[in-house]
Amino acid sequence: MDRLTAMRVFAEVAASGSFSATADKLEMSRPMVTRYIDTLEQWLKVRLLQRTTRSVTLTDAGEQCLRRSRQMLTLMENVEEETASHDGELRGQLRLTCSMSFAYAHLVAAVTDFLALHPQLKIDLNVSEGSLNLVEARIDLAIRISSEPDPMLIARPLARCDSVLVASPAYLNAHGQPHMPDELTAHRCLSHVNFGKSIWRFTRNDESMQVSVASHFSANDTITLQQAVLAGGGIALLPTYLVNTDIAQGAMQVILPEWGVPTMTIYALFPSRRHLSPAVRSLLDFLVQRFSIIPW
Repeated sequence: MDRLTAMRVFAEVAASGSFSATADKLEMSRPMVTRYIDTLEQWLKVRLLQRTTRSVTLTDAGEQCLRRSRQMLTLMENVEEETASHDGELRGQLRLTCSMSFAYAHLVAAVTDFLALHPQLKIDLNVSEGSLNLVEARIDLAIRISSEPDPMLIARPLARCDSVLVASPAYLNAHGQPHMPDELTAHRCLSHVNFGKSIWRFTRNDESMQVSVASHFSANDTITLQQAVLAGGGIALLPTYLVNTDIAQGAMQVILPEWGVPTMTIYALFPSRRHLSPAVRSLLDFLVQRFSIIPW
């Protein structure tokens, strides 16, 4: 059996902790996953995984093998990409991650258009609100919205991310519209678990105000909060990239439009500038150009 494929299967099992999840991810049968792992253990003459009915964990030898397998897989991908670059075609596979809301609003369409330009390329998108170790997860590019990106990663700004305070007309008809930020304490506020859950900051000219909100509903996903607002659940602070259409269609109204809220930045994050593949460089340039013309 192909040893490089066996390493790829082993790395996926180590990442997911599941033979079944690996089979689904790599589109092969579970017995075939088991066979690749057995072949790799026979080749190395060591046990790589401790398997029980409930979990799969790495042995000490498995930890060492995983590190070397990732190096080999990365090297092979680089060789394929560098060889392919001579004929002008991008090949191989890129692994991306971003939040669900940004994937839904912009990234999926952008990736689809990019793949149309490079039909030999494949992209695997991990939609996740949580932070991932890009090296361990073998992520080539993470799209994250932040005011302070991880200093251990290389950050390339793609666009600014503005937010607005919004509510549905039905909610405002029932509860009234606040005219000052401190009036929000009397309203039903919806907040993001990871961004300003209890403290909202506002500025107007030289004036600033900080409001402690009692969140009646919180979530770790912006689309969930968007749907809660549309359902009349309350007032939320949401990114314009997600709610501009709702506002234009009248499904949402902007609250306190004369008061500004902190602006963040949409970043492309990657582990290192060294050995950045042609495909990653091309995608980065594509996203910078595409997002520069969007009215955020």
